[in-house]
Amino acid sequence: MFPKINDVLYIQVAGSDHKDELFEFKSRIAEEESQNFLIEIPMSQTSGRLKRLYLGEELSIFFMSEGGIKNYFNTHVTGFKEDVLRMVRIQKPDPDSISKIQRRNYLRVQASLEIAVKHGVNESRFVAETHDVGGGGVSFQIQEAHHLEEGESLSCWILVPYRNGTLEHVWFQSEVIRIQEMENGRRLIMLKYEKIADQERQKLIKYCFERQLEFREKS
Repeated sequence: MFPKINDVLYIQVAGSDHKDELFEFKSRIAEEESQNFLIEIPMSQTSGRLKRLYLGEELSIFFMSEGGIKNYFNTHVTGFKEDVLRMVRIQKPDPDSISKIQRRNYLRVQASLEIAVKHGVNESRFVAETHDVGGGGVSFQIQEAHHLEEGESLSCWILVPYRNGTLEHVWFQSEVIRIQEMENGRRLIMLKYEKIADQERQKLIKYCFERQLEFREKS
């Protein structure tokens, strides 16, 4: 389902400027063409300043539909239209590429990222590799030497690489919700976030979008 005229779009702009890597901007669909949407110049939700976009610039966008569903898609700037107000022309996505995610449920992708874990009364530390990453939680594999239990609280840091070459460290407090024994003798530890700043969650969501885009490009 496509967004409709007057629907609000929440926009993440790909780029080297860290401030632009979050869903910081919002806009509104003003007109619709056969292959494109015409949107108002995006505005920062914090400063109220307008964001200048450039031809070909990549955007990740979500809009809300009934039932609190967030509808995500990736697109790019295809042009501009000079009217009473200048508008930005963005390409309509393939309908099958729009990800429908209910509020509080988040996209999850397979990813091998470095995760540092601190746990226990002695605050033991170890480094592992994630199995998958998402906006609602992560999972990672460990050896038997690291004793974790379901319901245990962990402090974690994940090293997150982006396509533009930048790296971010994301911190969160999490709970072990499930431990699964694997055929290779290792254990899969599944976590949900107990405490994570919105800005940190957005960093992970951005990474998930980029991974999803990579998967589509390879398919």
